[in-house]
Amino acid sequence: AKGFIITFTCNTCPYAVAYEQRIIELDKKFAAKGYPVIAIMPNNTSIKPGDSFEAMQRRAKDKGYTFPYLIDEKQEVYPQFGATKTPHMFVLEKTKKGNVVRYIGAIDDNYQDASAVKEKYVENAVNALLNNKEVKQTKTRAIGCSIKA
Repeated sequence: AKGFIITFTCNTCPYAVAYEQRIIELDKKFAAKGYPVIAIMPNNTSIKPGDSFEAMQRRAKDKGYTFPYLIDEKQEVYPQFGATKTPHMFVLEKTKKGNVVRYIGAIDDNYQDASAVKEKYVENAVNALLNNKEVKQTKTRAIGCSIKA
């Protein structure tokens, strides 16, 4: 891997569900180029039982996820990233000094309609990295549901 596309996502947030197919497409487009998706479910499952590990396994199978869908069971990982929403995207580049965050925020500029997207933030960031260019937009506001702690 040259880096990773990390998404904090879940089964129950309407924003996460709306973006699900786009996350699958990001993995299909970039995993073979060295930027696979890693999905992490950060919610407290006692507050959101629809995000249980069993529900996650069913969702991944039903949707044909081609990437790992992990659970942040102790809710220790998402605070280290500063994730606050589902979905919340992070593009990391592997460097000699370790992984460096190159982009944080939303997947694109239109959660409601994939066909009306004008700016593909995550895709633009990964393409820049693949072409040894600087990521122009390093941060946007994540759109989604708050993480349930």
